[in-house]
Amino acid sequence: MPRRNRPEVRKIQPDPIYNELIVSKLINRVLLDGKRDLARNTVYSALDIIKKKTKQDSIPVLKKAIKSVSPVLEVKPRRVGGATYQVPVEVPKRRSTTLAIRWIVTYSRERRKKTYAESLADEIIDASKNQGSSVKKREDIHKMAEANRAFAHYRW
Repeated sequence: MPRRNRPEVRKIQPDPIYNELIVSKLINRVLLDGKRDLARNTVYSALDIIKKKTKQDSIPVLKKAIKSVSPVLEVKPRRVGGATYQVPVEVPKRRSTTLAIRWIVTYSRERRKKTYAESLADEIIDASKNQGSSVKKREDIHKMAEANRAFAHYRW
């Protein structure tokens, strides 16, 4: 990462079926070894499973899941006089959605189901209900930030 200027943000195209940026970000996160068709089919079948299980449209459920997993605070290490403090900082909106998608995909891979699409769908459904491993991860991050609130004055 450059020291002086922020790298420019790459524009990604919304997915062709749902015309949503969130879905294309999810596809990019599920993607392994450049097999985009496999990732796309997996995400679309997971969205179909969500639609069948919840009897609702799958995009609002996905957005609700990402909103419930997105962290507000996180800790960043800061060196002050030879000691490293975990300083709580607010998370920018873009990073919070990225972290939410990353946690949902990571914890859905750890689930053991018949197919990956089923485990991804279950993790998204659980996250939309404020349950599951990805929501627990967000709560752990918030607890750590709350515990280190005394070091908030070291924020830069």
